[in-house]
Amino acid sequence: MKIKKIVLAYSGGLDTSVIIKWLKETYCCEVIAFCADLGQGEDLSSVKSKALKTGASKAYVMDLKEEFVKEYVFPMLRANAVYEGAYLMGTSIARPLIAKKQVEIAQREKADAVAHGATGKGNDQVRFELTYYALKPDIKVVAPWREWAFDSREALVNYAKKHGIPVPVTKKKPYSTDRNLFHISYEGGILEDPWAEPPADMFTLSASPEKAPAKPEYIEIGYENGDPVSVNNKKLSPAKLLEKLNGLAGRHGLGRLDMVENRFVGIKSRGVYETPGGTVLQIAHRAIESITLDREIMHLRDSLIPKYAELIYYGFWFSPERKALQRLMDEAQKGVTGTVRLKLYKGNCIMAGRKSPVSLYNPQLATFEAETVYNQKDAEGFIKLNALRLKVNSKKQIKKQLNMN
Repeated sequence: MKIKKIVLAYSGGLDTSVIIKWLKETYCCEVIAFCADLGQGEDLSSVKSKALKTGASKAYVMDLKEEFVKEYVFPMLRANAVYEGAYLMGTSIARPLIAKKQVEIAQREKADAVAHGATGKGNDQVRFELTYYALKPDIKVVAPWREWAFDSREALVNYAKKHGIPVPVTKKKPYSTDRNLFHISYEGGILEDPWAEPPADMFTLSASPEKAPAKPEYIEIGYENGDPVSVNNKKLSPAKLLEKLNGLAGRHGLGRLDMVENRFVGIKSRGVYETPGGTVLQIAHRAIESITLDREIMHLRDSLIPKYAELIYYGFWFSPERKALQRLMDEAQKGVTGTVRLKLYKGNCIMAGRKSPVSLYNPQLATFEAETVYNQKDAEGFIKLNALRLKVNSKKQIKKQLNMN
């Protein structure tokens, strides 16, 4: 495959640091590095400098935090998406945006190929490449982990040392991480043993529940049409709001998850995650929906959550089916407006109240005390009609049993 110019999704980590050098040696082509600032908490000016020193002809660094939260995280949260009942998909939701910007840079720079540092065992290779092909069908894709002779990260470390490439993986930190404004993930190395508890000093965004404050903290989150817009009555942009909640929730030990998940390629994988702000938003969103969302709309939407979450986890963000489901999810969110009060305490997010100017909750209907808006005798006919098929079926079974005897 003849390639003249490649745009690489670059993080400055071990894999992509080695990849720049490898691409230049293997394809004898120009390499442009692209680093997306999604809130990973790093000095990205040094990342840009590192890319250029390692051999990139040009390096892009883009601040995508607001776009990431508004156009990717919030739509996912509007749908209450959770993969396999636990994972809030902080890594999954970041890949489509990175790949989209990569394609845009490739078109701007007249590059004929794109590359990524995802392994041939993982989900990210699929997420990147499905996005590439969805947005630019004729793009060439280079996936070094599926081509080169390196068979382990230890081999990469040795290659990096040989060529004077600084790498962040050490014996003191024997696992890989991926961080953005929504979460941080940890996998590989010592975490590959699902029986081994994660080391206490590994976590970055959250205090351990044992060391969290002994006093609970109350917070309020305001919603408009399914999106959070304020914290404690202060309006914030999407990225600033998530950043604020990360700090509040992380201080109280919220958002840790240790799970073995099913990768798209069929491998079970152990991942440890911290999603403090996202965990609070998931709980708060469910709470405001409970008083503003019609029952049948909620039940229909909930029945579609596993499929919607699966599409994101597998990498089909730009697929027609995900877009169609998103339209339904967003239509359901019209009127999901109000305020949720939560108590944060030692790893717990406890519901403390919810209110809405368009609430469907009617105290007069719900009360067990005296009221004049509900005729309890109406329930008799309702029950009998719903019991009709059960009675018919029961009589048939009784008749069948009598005939057998």
